Amino acid sequence: MAATHDALYERDFYGWANEQAALLREGRLADADLGHIAEEIESMGRSEKRELVNRLTVLLTHLLKWQFQSAFRGRSWQLTVIEQRRKVAAHLDDNPSLASVLPAAFATAYGYAQIEAERETGLPESTFSDVCPYTIEQTLDERFWPGA
Repeated sequence: MAATHDALYERDFYGWANEQAALLREGRLADADLGHIAEEIESMGRSEKRELVNRLTVLLTHLLKWQFQSAFRGRSWQLTVIEQRRKVAAHLDDNPSLASVLPAAFATAYGYAQIEAERETGLPESTFSDVCPYTIEQTLDERFWPGA
């Protein structure tokens, strides 16, 4: 059965996923491709963490732009910050265990945000501190606007 699972997994992921879901619903664990199922569940967890990093990156990029390019502040930047704060909060509400990786995800996101802010603003790299100038709490607080 393992060879059949491997072939279907490689050839038709959608078909494999539906087959595995049906086997699990029927309680046929012995027939299920448990190794690949475990891999896919782990992959889903990594995707949730990546989503958190991506949302934090967009949020931090716009906070940096807000702080360091005050002359260009506009409603679009403001709405992006508000939207990303809400999406991060919703993502954390949907995945409470991500709170345990939030500090690491925040640090990773800030590294990406530095690069993106430099690219979007044209300001020199030295403009942006190597350490995030905002705490996680400030970043997620809808009342916090750097340089305001």
